[in-house]
Amino acid sequence: MSDAPSPRTSGENSSLVLRRLRHMVGSGEAGPDGRLPTERELSETLGVGRRAVRRALEALEAEGLVWRRQGKGTFVGQPPDPTGVLAAEIAGQTRASEVAEARLYIEPALAGLCAARAKPDDVRRMRLLAERIDETADPDGAELWDGALHRLIARTAGNRVLLTAFSLLDEIRSSEAWRLLRQKARTGETRELYHQQHTHLIDCIEAGDVVGAEEAMRAHLNTLSDKMVQVLNDERVEDA
Repeated sequence: MSDAPSPRTSGENSSLVLRRLRHMVGSGEAGPDGRLPTERELSETLGVGRRAVRRALEALEAEGLVWRRQGKGTFVGQPPDPTGVLAAEIAGQTRASEVAEARLYIEPALAGLCAARAKPDDVRRMRLLAERIDETADPDGAELWDGALHRLIARTAGNRVLLTAFSLLDEIRSSEAWRLLRQKARTGETRELYHQQHTHLIDCIEAGDVVGAEEAMRAHLNTLSDKMVQVLNDERVEDA
């Protein structure tokens, strides 16, 4: 794979909003009672639409990081790993091939540990996120839920050292340039394949199958990597 695509900006990128909210929670910007600003306040502060804010909050809730009380607001339920903020500072420039290579070493190991340590409630959340990915019609939503699933698996693995490495990769893959590249690699055919792979991976995790979970994650990442290589090659031909 070649160099990472050039970054772009978008006020409605829910994945970007999610990353900014994650940093807000991790840096202690929530109120003393753990309450986050309202959707309207967040929309104004971040300079994005309320739809993007609402989606990002839904993803945080699905991950179990925030919870909502009707009429009271949204509260921090579990602080996100602060290494993600550090990762954002040191990520710098990297190549797509380096990210794909690193993910193939780190995420299968996390999936195996997740299979050994996941609780029934963790698996329930994973299945919910997998269904959200499959049911979401627009690319922005699919990216949001996909990232949430991979982060939940990494956090459930319970290894802080590997989680730190994952957080670095997650900061890179959460940028809009990488999001757009993955969107181009997601077609009707690949969406179905990705859903099957996610389902198989979660089945292995639920069964406590460490080796199976590692192999399932590795197969999924290889599929994604191949599709992204194809997209980049097609773009080179068009530009030639």
